[in-house]
Amino acid sequence: MITDATYIARRLHLLGEWDAALSVLGPDAEPEVRAEIAVDRWFFRIEGHGEAEKAVAAIDPVSPTAHLLTGRLAYSRLLFEHEPRADDRAAAEAGYRAAIEGGDEKTRAWAEYHLAVLLDNIDEDPAGAVPLYESALDVATKSGDGYFESYIIRHLAPHKEPAERMAMLRRSLNLRAALGARPQAIAAQALLADSLPEDDPERAELLRTVRPGAEELRIGWLLSGE
Repeated sequence: MITDATYIARRLHLLGEWDAALSVLGPDAEPEVRAEIAVDRWFFRIEGHGEAEKAVAAIDPVSPTAHLLTGRLAYSRLLFEHEPRADDRAAAEAGYRAAIEGGDEKTRAWAEYHLAVLLDNIDEDPAGAVPLYESALDVATKSGDGYFESYIIRHLAPHKEPAERMAMLRRSLNLRAALGARPQAIAAQALLADSLPEDDPERAELLRTVRPGAEELRIGWLLSGE
């Protein structure tokens, strides 16, 4: 049964209130919940890497969640060029593949998605990434998980023809907005704006909307222009 503190923490997490979410969790909170929030805070803010790594280390190291989050940390160090380690590329893939092998259907699908992002963004291997995106998308749509779907189609969209690409980007934004996932919605607005022509009025309006939200939530990679 989910506790009141865990429920509140997860709602705050969805809003991008990561510090408040972590503070709500008491010492007896599930370590996996704390780790998931700490890793997301690091990924969006590019702050608190040490705390995120410590939180992941508190999880059962052979659990699918530990493998998945370990992979995400390794990938993010490469992506943000934040003190990358020599084995980060291998560690990211190993973590994702271990989660695929040992997790339930949803965890396996998330791990497939993250492996696809690694292949796509680090290896520049769309031929390897796209089938994994599509496999994960099948699980997301079958289960009616709009939050998960919003992540997958955001990354799958650049590999589609222009009309389908824009439809996917808009759907990703709409799903996130409907779910109240504020940092993800801001990120989706930024990507949609970047995909529109420079003289498109919608682009200008999106950019005016994105900046204040990114500043309030301290979304590091948006504020740095990445």
